[in-house]
Amino acid sequence: MAEWYPQNSKELNRIIEEFLSQETNFKGEIHGLIVPHAGYEFSGAIAGKAFSLLKNKKMKRAIVLGPSHYVNFSGVRALDKIHTPFGKIKILKNDFGKIKYEHSVENQIPFLQKLNFKEVLPLVIGEISNKEAGEIAKKISKIDAIYIFSTDLSHFLPYEESVKKDEETIKIIENLDFENFEKIDACGKFPLLIMMHLCKLTNWKPKLIEYKNSGDIIGDKNSVVGYASFLF
Repeated sequence: MAEWYPQNSKELNRIIEEFLSQETNFKGEIHGLIVPHAGYEFSGAIAGKAFSLLKNKKMKRAIVLGPSHYVNFSGVRALDKIHTPFGKIKILKNDFGKIKYEHSVENQIPFLQKLNFKEVLPLVIGEISNKEAGEIAKKISKIDAIYIFSTDLSHFLPYEESVKKDEETIKIIENLDFENFEKIDACGKFPLLIMMHLCKLTNWKPKLIEYKNSGDIIGDKNSVVGYASFLF
């Protein structure tokens, strides 16, 4: 199992405090976020900029939805337990089938723990249809929580091609453009489909916070991965 973030609690605390100290200008109401899930050295600052918007939120329950990287399945499963260097976090009672591990979901938990969130519903999304995405959105919309959707954008393209592809994906997300959904290049495509249905249902609108790719962060622009954070 890869180490996606520091396993030492003091070092993890230091790095998350640094990520959460970033300034954002948004002042409106926030119902949820879209954040990346790569190793913290790659995308932690981009995720942290989004999570910083939750600092003063009274709501301390989150639903976290991420794609499955290790197991192929249809539908939705829930992580049955999560333990980070900050300790365990309470998992909301649910009737979903169980799955043992998924970094796209677990990588968000230390941020939530640092922000004093008390309970989470950690959902791993397998292959789903548009209809199923709508049904899942309807189901989770009835839970009073902050919604966290986890995805990285294009993978392993040359820098300029990646930027162009990611700009297209960002536009589709911000416009809730169901017609062009198939053009989205993101590993969290199915969680994003649920997000789009949720926003349509609730009249929320995604807004880009920050976009970078791994080439911007480590300097190697031959083959990059895209990262973006949004609020809605």
